[in-house]
Amino acid sequence: MENASLLNAIIQNAIDGIITIDEHGLIETINPAACKLFDYTPQEVIGKNVSFLMPPPDRSQHDEYIRRYQHTHVPHIIGIGREVMGLRKDGSVFPFRLGVSEVKYSGRIIYTGFIHDLSKQKQAEDQLKEYASHLEELVDERTLSLKKTVQALQKAKEEVSISLEKEKELNQLKSRFVSMASHEFRTPLSAVQLSASLVDKYAQPFKSEHISKHVAKIKNSVGNLTAILNDFLSLEKLETGKVEPTFTPFDLVKFSEEITEEMQLVAKQDQKIIYKHRGKINTISLDQNLLKNCIINLMGNAIKYSGQNTFIEFNTEVTETTCVITIRDNGIGIPDADQKHLFEPFFRAHNTGNIPGTGLGLNIVARYTKLMNGKIDFKSVVKQGTVFTISFITS
Repeated sequence: MENASLLNAIIQNAIDGIITIDEHGLIETINPAACKLFDYTPQEVIGKNVSFLMPPPDRSQHDEYIRRYQHTHVPHIIGIGREVMGLRKDGSVFPFRLGVSEVKYSGRIIYTGFIHDLSKQKQAEDQLKEYASHLEELVDERTLSLKKTVQALQKAKEEVSISLEKEKELNQLKSRFVSMASHEFRTPLSAVQLSASLVDKYAQPFKSEHISKHVAKIKNSVGNLTAILNDFLSLEKLETGKVEPTFTPFDLVKFSEEITEEMQLVAKQDQKIIYKHRGKINTISLDQNLLKNCIINLMGNAIKYSGQNTFIEFNTEVTETTCVITIRDNGIGIPDADQKHLFEPFFRAHNTGNIPGTGLGLNIVARYTKLMNGKIDFKSVVKQGTVFTISFITS
């Protein structure tokens, strides 16, 4: 008796709904949680066929499920469980997870249904899908707007470069654009990136491939736009004299190893970045931020213009008088006719095809290197690769 009372107390206080039916599908018992879900009292449902709690087509098929199982013992619902829809007293429907088990008791068969309401979970999934779709539309709008602005800026540069006065007008136009982009795009892009990360985090329990795909697309688009914006901001600061190097001593090997690990994460499939240091001296005195920007830019180009399953060599060497940094790839190379223009702003080699880029990176690297009293050189052969070398006098 004590065990029976305990079992009854558990059933009556269970969070999920529990309904028992006989072998003909007639309801024998229903717990309070199930009554609340379907909005019926026990007296309104006991003795009725359980199918009246189901909307079509499950209502007409339920008795056939039971008969088929009793004859074939092949489970369709019983012992398996699945998502189904329930029909409330007011005619509204709701989703729930149904698990059915067969119990042999006192010489007869009883079927027990365990009902877990999925309404809140489904609502959350729909909201996440809607939010992801909205974020993607927002990024597409920002992408189109920024691309149009960049295209307009490049067109303006071509038109005003024929004279000094026109070139001054271009610089003013670029300054206005950078100022506008900093306020109008940087903050929204940060918000979109953060929101996409939150959507990705909150969507993990649902394991939806569609949400993950769209969130990844949003993050990739935001990353591309942020890189473009950063290039323009860096150029504007250089041209207005706002960049002043701060020389501080630091461990070049540790510094380079950290950059190598960071860039390996964004490398293509099976691309390997190999770092080596020569010499017994590790400490140099340069501007870490400017130097990191130079190395990341050159290494990013090596990744971008090299194929999969390739090696990128990153070497540093420090002596008593010099510091030399070398980045070597075996990518597409730079055509001879383009090499003399390589460090000009907005210039891109003719063999880059559809590979994205602003044409500002190498110009910024050259100017940062000059600010640190260094020089940059390169050697390149089409289809064989490119070697960039940055060198500084340390004594």
